[in-house]
Amino acid sequence: MDVIHAYLNLVPVTLSQSLIYSFLVLGIMIPFRLLSFPDLTSEGAFPLGGCVCATLLLAGYPPLLATVVAMLAGVGAGAATALVHLRFRINSLLAGILVFTALYSVNMRILGRSNIALFNTDNIFTQINPAILTDVRLQVATFAVLIVVALVALRWYLATQAGAALRVIGINPELAPSLGISIWTYTIVGLGVASGLTALGGALIVQLQGYADVGMGTGILINGLASLVIGETITGRQTVTRQLLAPVVGAVVYYQLVSLALSLGLQPSDLKVVTAGFVLVTLGLPMLRGRSAMRETMRA
Repeated sequence: MDVIHAYLNLVPVTLSQSLIYSFLVLGIMIPFRLLSFPDLTSEGAFPLGGCVCATLLLAGYPPLLATVVAMLAGVGAGAATALVHLRFRINSLLAGILVFTALYSVNMRILGRSNIALFNTDNIFTQINPAILTDVRLQVATFAVLIVVALVALRWYLATQAGAALRVIGINPELAPSLGISIWTYTIVGLGVASGLTALGGALIVQLQGYADVGMGTGILINGLASLVIGETITGRQTVTRQLLAPVVGAVVYYQLVSLALSLGLQPSDLKVVTAGFVLVTLGLPMLRGRSAMRETMRA
């Protein structure tokens, strides 16, 4: 009963946070699934959004402007990864590593220190409704509206000619030039949008929690991948709509599983190992099942 009570107390909080982290998971999904471009920029773009937003808020800039500029900074980070890959023909994973490694120093320069508090600073939530910061139900409603708006916008974009061209690059990059599709343009756009969404998540979480830290993105990629895998297992990937829903569904389920694990007495320091193991099992299980089915077929 104590475990159930502890879990139920955590559910609303993790639900609101998971909706914010949905932006991060969307930012991971776009390059991985739509562009077939394994990208690690989110590890640096997430704290970049938070650090830029925090610095602008402390400087007295309007919260909405600070949030938009933070998102644009993320777009720049994604575009930088695309350019490093395309211009220097560096492997996509290595390009992402180079960019997010450099972003750590950039974030330190922007923030001026390793972390900073924003408790007495006006933010986007206090401008909408100050009660959002203390009422979890209002947080869930607010973040749900924001993520729905993002999903609708992405669904609309992917239904356009430009969105179709972006998906062609992920499906068959060799065919794209013959169709008049610029690989450079749409790779930069795709990674820019992805990192922009990731930075937006960082800006929102900083304003909700009231502090920014340059290390807030450490290990966030594995959490996002775990959420994406869970979401795709639940929703499938047969249509664009399902692929877009997968990050949100996965983030909600993943963070509820984290809440359950903590309620059962698992130490926070053990969560990374559990998450890595879960991703490994989830990705490897279909392959093991396929091999088992093949062996049974050969025996028959």
